[in-house]
Amino acid sequence: MTEAADAEISPREAEVLGLVGDHLSNAEIAARLCISIRTVESHVSSLLRKLEVPDRRALARRAPVRGAAPDRPAAVLPAPLTSFIGRARERSELAALLKEHRQVTAVGPGGVGKTRLALAVAADAAGAYPDGVWFADLVPVTDPGMIAAAVAGALGLGEQPGRDLAESVAAALADRDALVVLDNCEHVLDGVAPFLERLLATCPRLTVLATSRARLMVPFERVYPVPPLSLDAGGDSDAVALFMERAAAVGRPLDAALRGQIAAVCARLDGMALAIELAAARCPTLGLDGITAALSHPLRMLTGGSRADERHRSVRAALDWSHALLEPADRALLRRVSVFAAPFTVAAAAEVAGVEDGLAADGLARLAEQSLLVVAAAPDGTEYRALETIRQYAAERLAEAGEPDEVRSRHLRWCLARAAGLEVARPDWRARFDQVADDLRAALAWAAEQPERRADAFGLARRLAELAFTRNLTGESQRRFEQAAALAAGPAESAAMLRQAAAVAGCRAAGDDMYRLRLAAASAARDAGDLAGAAVDLATAATMAFRYWATFVRVPSREEALALLTDAQKAATGDGTPRAGDGPAALAAVALAEAAVVADAFGAVQGPADNVAVSETIARAERAVELAARTGDPLAESAALDALTCAHIWAGDTFAAAARSRRRVTLLSSLPPSPAVTHELIDALGMVTEATLGAGDMPDACRWARQLDGHPSLAEVGHRAPLMVDALAGNVEEVLAGSVRLLDAWRRAGSPARAHLGPAVAAVAMVHGLRDDHDAQLGWREILDRLDVSAERAHGYAAVFDGMLLLHRGQARDALERMAPEASEVWKWVSWIWHHWYVALRTEAVVLAGDPGARRHVTEARAAVAGNPVAEALVARAAAVLDGDRDALLATADAFDAAGCPYQSARTLLLAGGEHAGRGTAAFAALGLAPKAVSLW
Repeated sequence: MTEAADAEISPREAEVLGLVGDHLSNAEIAARLCISIRTVESHVSSLLRKLEVPDRRALARRAPVRGAAPDRPAAVLPAPLTSFIGRARERSELAALLKEHRQVTAVGPGGVGKTRLALAVAADAAGAYPDGVWFADLVPVTDPGMIAAAVAGALGLGEQPGRDLAESVAAALADRDALVVLDNCEHVLDGVAPFLERLLATCPRLTVLATSRARLMVPFERVYPVPPLSLDAGGDSDAVALFMERAAAVGRPLDAALRGQIAAVCARLDGMALAIELAAARCPTLGLDGITAALSHPLRMLTGGSRADERHRSVRAALDWSHALLEPADRALLRRVSVFAAPFTVAAAAEVAGVEDGLAADGLARLAEQSLLVVAAAPDGTEYRALETIRQYAAERLAEAGEPDEVRSRHLRWCLARAAGLEVARPDWRARFDQVADDLRAALAWAAEQPERRADAFGLARRLAELAFTRNLTGESQRRFEQAAALAAGPAESAAMLRQAAAVAGCRAAGDDMYRLRLAAASAARDAGDLAGAAVDLATAATMAFRYWATFVRVPSREEALALLTDAQKAATGDGTPRAGDGPAALAAVALAEAAVVADAFGAVQGPADNVAVSETIARAERAVELAARTGDPLAESAALDALTCAHIWAGDTFAAAARSRRRVTLLSSLPPSPAVTHELIDALGMVTEATLGAGDMPDACRWARQLDGHPSLAEVGHRAPLMVDALAGNVEEVLAGSVRLLDAWRRAGSPARAHLGPAVAAVAMVHGLRDDHDAQLGWREILDRLDVSAERAHGYAAVFDGMLLLHRGQARDALERMAPEASEVWKWVSWIWHHWYVALRTEAVVLAGDPGARRHVTEARAAVAGNPVAEALVARAAAVLDGDRDALLATADAFDAAGCPYQSARTLLLAGGEHAGRGTAAFAALGLAPKAVSLW
């Protein structure tokens, strides 16, 4: 019986496990199974428990490989459409090299059979790589900068905030004992070489098998020249076996007596696999005599030419021969469809080739019959694709015919139409985008080099940037917006694109890029004579230095930000007299930057005692909100409200902070999606979730958390706020499911030391503690130690989670020691979410520990947490314990239920003891927690 069966895995969980083994993301699994991402998270969490593995990687290793023994590691390789013939010696030699060297390149001319040999060797070697075998085809890659994206796609990696895809790939493979096959590297050597060098340097257990027509010239490389198929005059050879097998596949089996004649044909084709397959495909119509005669065509041999021509002689001979047999119209069609980077339809071929649909259909069919095109069924109908060697050959013919500009211009128009026609409201738009994305990129690469096509190139770059953003390819989106800025007709248009690029960088949590691009936008705006726009850009950059400091690698200094603010003030108002730069948007942006400066200065204050500083901060922020509201721009108003929210936080007004956060979401929710809106909305949702949690409004906090958790931009990376909400409420299943995603995203990002994740990690550790899962708790605490060793952790969020766990275990004195300081002593670290929670839980610890000052603490706590339903109930429960009033204590259970806090309700029943303890124990079990014997009656 399999391990999965022993663990009683449900059929649906088995499906999820198989897709995890295929290294699909949660979003991809959800799409494949037509279920929600949250449901997938729940299944993954359940599988981790049932199979007793620590993380998603270990889970993937427990998944059965499709069509293989259950204990065999994953081998994500394309299924060959035809059988692999011969090459026993080459397979053995190449496999031996892979055992001894970390990077092997199978080198040879196009058509020699490099890909098939590499796939066969990789399949044979799969069992030697515990973390799997992966295949990435670089044929569709036209931009060397997109190599990391192709490899990431093969690995099933999503983009991580603050990291480019090359970093994500390196992080994902850093500790893997795996084999990666990179196929068809020759046309992007400039990108492959640095990518591989970086990958091999950071992934010590990784092995790479590459195929290329030229060596990669990277450290660690061992080159294996792939020879032609073996030839034997007597007919007993791999070449003859291949010819006979392929000829039989398209006609009928050949008589063994013909082996000698077949061997002669194969010899004239130099044993090249592709040439032999093409010749064999013609056998049913030409026969061996006809093939022999055709090989006497003068184009069979090349003379002179470049080194590349010499390297391609045998395949070129076969293609020249096959090409010579075509009708002129079919030759024209073949060379014109060579501009497609991805599979194409009849309609697409007709439009780009400049022929009628009917003629295109007939011509494509004839080309497919002669093995010059591959045919495949697709959702939108039949698609055609040229093998890369044939496509490159046809592209050369296109150049010889003097047609590249004409055909590529039609291809560009086709791409522009496809890009414009991609309606993101359609449920299948992502698949439709993926089908044309490589063609859009190829057309853009060509158009960007044609001065007369600059306007079209700009339009395509801009549209591709928008589509890539919606597709959650945020790294590419930022690059395309920057490309559009470089292609823009003037500085005003360039500034607009740079602002978009900055917004995408914000969504990627790439603060340095966001800052750089806003400064570039300011410069472009000045060049355009738009002083108001320049003022907005400069002020926004200054604000970023304070507002998004956690996303920077190099945080701009206070002096640098102040200098930008001064420049922004001058651009907006000059010496105070009216000028062209004056405008409500500029004045609002400057006011916001001024508020950020004041708030940053006040951030050093330990509490709200400095009334002058508090008043100044709030006044500045309210002025920023007032000016932003006059602009009629919800984004500007939301940013200003964020400053006001922070001012209320430092002032100790938890409820005002929550109200301002809710206002932000209301402003943004109805706006159409864009990079800027997405960036602001995610920030607003995070703030409102945490603000309502701090105010004890658990139903609203859970509602905002679900909205935040379900945002498409966070589908693969998650957010810290939902985990904190669910942990404090007692929603254990949601915490366990969300923690899988958080851990997976963090590891894919390279396990960075990001302190802002600390509260979420501490929340997960606490939940595992509440479950008595000490090993898991220890693992998450070790992660927390890597993330955050600050005073905020020691005296703020971690004190709350640690205190709650210690009280759960009946260790009241330890809890009081953990939260020893009064709230006023640690104000700076509890003023945001944690103030009311800290005060209430500390009060309970004081009472349960028998502290002589307990009654004073209860009285002070009642006043401090007034208006917070959860904190009020916690203090009321502590008072009931202090008074020995069991009825009053039980009344708090109803209060906790009404406040949306099932954990504290169950704890109340357990504290009440007697007949209520059984109900409390059952409630804990239903939540998935381990109850403790802490009854007081």
